[in-house]
Amino acid sequence: MNAEQHRRKGIQIMGALIGLVKPLLPVMILAVVLGTIGYLCAIFLTVLAGYGLLHLAYTALGMELLQGRADIFLIREPGVLFAVLVILAVLRGVLHYGEQYCNHFIAFKLLALIRHKVFAALRKLCPAKLEGRDKGNLISMITSDVELLEVFYAHTISPIAIAAAVSIFMVCFMGRFAWPAGILALAAYVTVGVVIPLACGRRGADQGMRYRTRFGDLNSFVLDSLRGLDETIQYRCGQKRRQEMERRSRDLIGLQQELNRLETFQRSVTNLAILAFSFGMLFLMVLLHRQGLADGTGMLISTIAMMGSFGPVTALANLSNNLNQTLASGERVLSLLEEEPQVEEVGGRPGTDFAGASAERVDFSYGGEEILKKYSLEIPRGKILGIHGQSGCGKSTLLKLLMRFFDVQRGAVKISGRDIRQVNTGDLRKMEAFMTQETHLFHDSIAANIALAKPGASRKEIEEAAKKASVHDFIKTLPKGYDTEVGELGDTLSGGEKQRIGLARVFLHGAPFLLLDEPTSNLDALNEGIVLKSLKETKENQTVILVSHRRSTLHLADRIVEMDSRRDS
Repeated sequence: MNAEQHRRKGIQIMGALIGLVKPLLPVMILAVVLGTIGYLCAIFLTVLAGYGLLHLAYTALGMELLQGRADIFLIREPGVLFAVLVILAVLRGVLHYGEQYCNHFIAFKLLALIRHKVFAALRKLCPAKLEGRDKGNLISMITSDVELLEVFYAHTISPIAIAAAVSIFMVCFMGRFAWPAGILALAAYVTVGVVIPLACGRRGADQGMRYRTRFGDLNSFVLDSLRGLDETIQYRCGQKRRQEMERRSRDLIGLQQELNRLETFQRSVTNLAILAFSFGMLFLMVLLHRQGLADGTGMLISTIAMMGSFGPVTALANLSNNLNQTLASGERVLSLLEEEPQVEEVGGRPGTDFAGASAERVDFSYGGEEILKKYSLEIPRGKILGIHGQSGCGKSTLLKLLMRFFDVQRGAVKISGRDIRQVNTGDLRKMEAFMTQETHLFHDSIAANIALAKPGASRKEIEEAAKKASVHDFIKTLPKGYDTEVGELGDTLSGGEKQRIGLARVFLHGAPFLLLDEPTSNLDALNEGIVLKSLKETKENQTVILVSHRRSTLHLADRIVEMDSRRDS
C-alpha cells in the first residue's frame, strides 16, 4: 500500500475505530448524556438571561408578558430566575467535568488496548513481513500515531453524538415558536457541523496522511543518525547529515503550514456561517412578527437561542482541523492491525519430538530474487553439520526456513519427518535455538538478557550457559557481575562480548536443534576454541547446524556442505 494514500474513506476509518469502543459502551453513553445536558445548561443560561431581561423590561413598562407558546418558562420572580441561572452555571461545570472524565477514561483504556493489539500484530508479522521495513516509521506508529488516537476517542466520538442530540432539541425548541425558525436552525446546524467540515476535510485528507508519513520518515532518519553517530564523526559527515535533517524538517514544516492554512480557512468560513445564520434568524423572526406569526417574546428568544446554541456544532467543526492527522494515524494503525502475516502460526495439540530435519527440493525467493532452487539437504539427529559458502548463496536463508520464519514456494522443509507447516509452532520454538549474525541485547542486566532464552532460569543455569559460551570469566570482572546493565542495544559491550552472550542464550535454551549463523565471527581464536569445544561436547544430545565462512570454524563438523551461487543441489 502507498502510505500517502487513503485506502478507506474517513467515515470508514471512524467506523472501524468506533468499533473498538464496544467494551466501554456504557461509559460512552454516560459521557454523551452528561455532555448533552451540560451544553443545554450553557445554552439556556443565555436564553433565560434574555428572557429575564425581557420580563424586567415589560414590567418596567407596566406591560404583561404575552401568554402562550412564547412564555414557556413560567418564571416571574427575579430572585427565582437568578437562582435558576446559578444552578445552571454550576451544573454546566460539573457536567462538563463528568463528560471529559468519561471521555478520557475511555481514551486511555483504548490506547492501552490498541498498543497491545499493535504489538501482537507486529509479533505475528515478524519476521517475514517486517524484514527491511522502516523501523522509524514503525516506532512513529506505535508512539505518536497511537497517541493521536486519544483526540479521536476523547474529543470526537461523544462530541458528534452530543452535537446531534443538542441540535435536535434546539430545532424542536425554536420550532415551538415558529416552524420556519426550526427549519432555519436545522439548516444552520447541518451547514456548520457537517457540510463545512466535510468539504474542508476532503481538502486536507491527503495532506494529513502525507504529514504522518513524512513525520515517520524523519523519525527513521534521526534514529539512523543517532545509531551511526560514531561513523558520522569519523568520516566527517556531520554537516551533510545536519543539512539533510534540516531539509526534511523544512518539508515537514511546509506540510504543517499547509494544514494550518486549511484550518484557518475552515474557521473563517465557520464563523461567517454562524454570523449569517444568527442574523438570518433575527430577520426571519422580525418578518414573522410583522406577519403576526410570532410574538415579540418568541422573536427575541429564538434569536438568542440561535446565537447561543452553536457551541456543540462548532466543537464538531473544529474537530476536522486535527481530524485529518488523526484519521491518517488511524488508517496507518488499522492497516497494520489488518495486515495478514506471511507465515501463519500452527496451533493444535503439541507432541512433536525432534528426530532430524531435512529440506526436500526447496524453491525460495525474496520477491523476484531466487535464493534456493530445488535444494535438498538431510540433517541427521546427533550430528554437527557445517555449511560453507560465499555470501548470498542462501546459508542464512536456509536457517530461517528451518525456523519457519518464511514458507517455501515449492518443496518442503521437514522436522522429524513432518512438513514444518504442520508442526505445532510452540513445539517448533522449543525444539530449535537460532543464533543470528547480529545479537540484539535489551537495555537490561546481562543475567536478564541471557535468561531471555529461558524465563525463570536460576542464576546457576545462567552461569553454566555463560561458561559454555566463554563469557563467564569476562562477566565476573565487571563491577556488578551478572547484574551489570548492558546499555541501549548493548552499546557498552564489544561485538565479541555481545556474540558470546547470544551463544549463552542458545546454550541456556537447551533445544535439541541448534541453528548457528556465524556464531564465532567476532571471537578470537582462544574463545572460539572454547565455544567449539562446548558444541562438540553437546552433540550427543543436540543436533547442530554451523554456518561459517571460515574453514577453521567447521573442523569439528561431522559433515560439511558446500553451498554455491547456483543455489541448487
